[in-house]
Amino acid sequence: MTSRAHAARTLRLRGPAGAIQGIQESPSARDPAGIALLCHPHPLHGGTMDNKVVRTLARSFLSLRCVAVRFNFRGVGESAGSYGDGVGETEDALAVAAWARLQWPELRLYLGGFSFGALVALKVAPQLVTAGLVTVAPPVASIAGRIDQPRCPWLIVQGDNDDVVDADAVVEWLNSLEPGPNLRIMSGAEHFFHGRLIELRNMVIEFFQPGISSGLRSEPSAP
Repeated sequence: MTSRAHAARTLRLRGPAGAIQGIQESPSARDPAGIALLCHPHPLHGGTMDNKVVRTLARSFLSLRCVAVRFNFRGVGESAGSYGDGVGETEDALAVAAWARLQWPELRLYLGGFSFGALVALKVAPQLVTAGLVTVAPPVASIAGRIDQPRCPWLIVQGDNDDVVDADAVVEWLNSLEPGPNLRIMSGAEHFFHGRLIELRNMVIEFFQPGISSGLRSEPSAP
């Protein structure tokens, strides 16, 4: 499936620490199939909503006829506040999700994130009615104790040459989960997926397309 032209607009949303800067991209189709909320890497290490992996996730969901919403965590870009040690960023994501629900109450919500953003998305998913979750290079070393697993299709994409998130540690962590997510290991890929972004996009599309297409077929026709 290839991406079509889409419309984009800047967002300034009300968040728990002040204004949240974001971007909403909408598919060319008149009736979108869902909303995808996407979280960026660590704010203290240069992570922003314009990170190329996060943008790739947005393009993936746009190809699936979903509205894609990217946003800057508190203290990043034009978002107010300062780094919240993961707790504040989780609150930011929940605030953006609440806004998205008000805009499109009838649409299914998908969550995604890269690195630190993957951890935030994983924390947020069980608190929402989520249709799907994708976590790219999740920093499993930062996960302490048991987690509440999302009750939705869950995809993890991990490069086996990642020098930031150890692929073996990800596999070991996943083996402790029941039932756990669907894991895709990308051979030779490093943390930022240099030269592999098209493969990453295609993996996401392939994983979520059957469920999105099935949902579209089951919806009643407009009168």
